[in-house]
Amino acid sequence: MTKTAGHDAYIAAAPEPFRAVLANLRAQLARALPEAQEVMKYDMPGFEIAGRTIAGYAAFAKQCGLYVDPGAITAHADEIAASKLKATKTGVTFSANRPIPDELIEKLALASRSALAL
Repeated sequence: MTKTAGHDAYIAAAPEPFRAVLANLRAQLARALPEAQEVMKYDMPGFEIAGRTIAGYAAFAKQCGLYVDPGAITAHADEIAASKLKATKTGVTFSANRPIPDELIEKLALASRSALAL
């Protein structure tokens, strides 16, 4: 992906199959973190509170990722696995065919905010 100026431009530049999934992810994060500001960091869209990034997301050629605090991943590892998603230390990867369930997005965002004591 090329450098973009904001969330709208990032989603528009993403591979077509991921655009709706990314738009939903953005909306779910905005609902879960109403006090957060949308930011672009490291060419990735994210949400931050008090200068600290709570969640970010990215699109790649074959998958997308939601990136949160490692404690959030650990706290919800069973739910991530039950959703048949792959997790790394700081993120959950997903495809357009198997997006992250909305309730899991909210849980990960809130757990990430809590882990950062905000």
